[in-house]
Amino acid sequence: MNSQNISPTRRAFLAGTGTVGFALLASGGVALFGGSAEAKPADETDVNGWVVIHTDGSILIRFGAAEMGQGVNTSLPMIVAEELDADWSRVSVEQVSADPDGIFGNPSFGGMLFSAGSSSVEGYFTALRLAGANARRVLIRTAAAHWDVAPESLSTDAGHVVKADGERLGYGEVIRLPAPSAAIEQVSELELKPRTDWRVIGTDKERLDIPAKTRGESLYSIDVRLPGMLYAAQLLAPVEGETPSLVSNEASRQVAGVTDIVPLRNSVAVLAETWESALAARDLLQVEWTETSGFRNADSSLEMSELISAAKTGEGDVIVWEERGDAAKALAAGGRIHTAQYQTVHVYHAQMEPLNAVASVDDDGLGADVWLGSQSQSVSIGVAAGVLGTTPDRIRMHATQMGGSFGRRTVFARDLLRDALLLSRHAGRPVKLMWTREDDVKNAWLRPPTAHRLDAVLDAVGNVTAMRHRVAAPSIMEFAFPRRWNPKVRRDLLVMEGAESTDYAIPDFRAEHILTPRRSRVAAWRGIGWGPNCFARECFLDELARAAGSDPVAFRRRLLRESPRGLAVLNAVVEMSNFATAIAPEGRALGLSFAGYKATMGAGVAEVSVEDGRVHVHRFWAAVDPGIAIHPQNTRAQVEGGILFGLSSLMRERTTFTGGVIDQNNFYDYEPIRIDEIPEIEVQILESGAHPSGAGEIGVPMTGAAVANAVRSLTGKAPSALPFGEVLS
Repeated sequence: MNSQNISPTRRAFLAGTGTVGFALLASGGVALFGGSAEAKPADETDVNGWVVIHTDGSILIRFGAAEMGQGVNTSLPMIVAEELDADWSRVSVEQVSADPDGIFGNPSFGGMLFSAGSSSVEGYFTALRLAGANARRVLIRTAAAHWDVAPESLSTDAGHVVKADGERLGYGEVIRLPAPSAAIEQVSELELKPRTDWRVIGTDKERLDIPAKTRGESLYSIDVRLPGMLYAAQLLAPVEGETPSLVSNEASRQVAGVTDIVPLRNSVAVLAETWESALAARDLLQVEWTETSGFRNADSSLEMSELISAAKTGEGDVIVWEERGDAAKALAAGGRIHTAQYQTVHVYHAQMEPLNAVASVDDDGLGADVWLGSQSQSVSIGVAAGVLGTTPDRIRMHATQMGGSFGRRTVFARDLLRDALLLSRHAGRPVKLMWTREDDVKNAWLRPPTAHRLDAVLDAVGNVTAMRHRVAAPSIMEFAFPRRWNPKVRRDLLVMEGAESTDYAIPDFRAEHILTPRRSRVAAWRGIGWGPNCFARECFLDELARAAGSDPVAFRRRLLRESPRGLAVLNAVVEMSNFATAIAPEGRALGLSFAGYKATMGAGVAEVSVEDGRVHVHRFWAAVDPGIAIHPQNTRAQVEGGILFGLSSLMRERTTFTGGVIDQNNFYDYEPIRIDEIPEIEVQILESGAHPSGAGEIGVPMTGAAVANAVRSLTGKAPSALPFGEVLS
């Protein structure tokens, strides 16, 4: 296992290595800072640098997003390197752990260090281009002053500033020169490189995290070992909201290496010198719980019945999500009205690295070092400061990579980090708190179940003139992100995104959320609302196409007539799969789905067979328009991963609970897709040139309906629920 040493401060690092850093100041200007004796340093505490150039010409590029396997530690630095005109072979990267000066935050999340919703490239794209361009401008101005020429006469090329006569200075040489005395104005967006000049963006650079992962050198928080560190295992409350009322721990204290037994708010923790001792002692604990939680009456099958009823009747707490025209009036007028219902169940994130956190609280109890793989460094620092009753500057965050997340590590600091800090402060020693896979499954924060009722009106020639998409589901935002939840408006984007169907030209349209009580812990899951909502809508559209006497392609082309990008991905996937003319092998059929994820467009085609009631997916084609693909190779990999995630959830992934207790335990009874079930996948990237919008989740929304519609084509009847095993077994 890896070990982690606390690295020196950036001030000491710069002073000791002869480097210069560049940053965009909050005021909009450009600042130089560094340890070069001839450079003019700025106060390092006032700026944060995206770019650090060493005197040997090597370049360090920092990035603010969290790396959880999606490849942002390569794609985001590529954006900076492009405008910097860096020699990519000389680039190294560093994830930022904190942002006290507000430099590194994601503009999509109000300047927080927060990575979710395929928003890293989308949010950072312009800011990183400007960061690279401003660093390049400083280098040019410095070289111009040295050569006594106009800056406009100079150019850059792969880590060098170049004079008109061909004389060159490497960036490492430039930073040894005296910095210009005059202020350097910030680059405007209009001055950024035209796309025709890009050399880095849009190329298939090797991902920078892969070599270390291959060698087992990448640091995850589960790898961290500190001198004097204790291990903590928790016996967690079987039902949400319960607390330990009586603890018998005599047998546990007899286990060699156990140092303490600590009751916490919703658990009893064992502290020990080794993980094995902590686990063994935990298994000997005898705990009685309060048994007063309202969630003891929670049952997943009863919740689904409630959701189906609410979606069918439309009664309850109704929030309008999207409205164009007057769908209610059009439906009330009668005509050729078609109706269908669909449903999706709870699912678990199933990330490979179980949840864990490492904390070392200071002697005064008001500061701490924290090692954590989190989707939000900002949230984690805020949680730690709140737990210790201190200020954020006393929390020294060490952000690590993550063994998967998919939404689970957006809010888990409220549980794991909180308890690790409390235990470290109690013990006066560093503590690594880990959950086993069983802990992770039994205490999962789940994608909530959904029930859908769709109604549509077809005119005499088979056009959809009105549609209503009703979604019954509990709120994710209210529970997982209460500070972002507006109790007056009550719009839950994590549940409802994808239900608005804005790419389809439907004159009268309404999407509405029937807000139901929460029966379990809920959280965002890969694809958020787009997965369930696109599944229901795209299955319904195939039904409407049949009712209209049309084929799925022609029917969708009419609906996408006002969406050039949507029509482009649909046409591309039809051509890739030969959907209109292909003759599938005997016993197989093709199914089509159009989907989006925020501003990203996608369409998928699945080739399936059904044997003994079980669906087999043999091939899957996908066409995706992410606007601009920063790193095409990785974009394709992310789409493929999303497709596999979607396929896994439609085959058999499901979480159930009885009496508030999750029934599943581990991967033997919560079974993700197996390697022998992975289909042949082909992904085509279409670039519209729109602002990059990310591709980490677009694979999920297109899969469910594509497979279901193929089953309908093959058998005459499509499953109306995810996972399909519930209706085909």
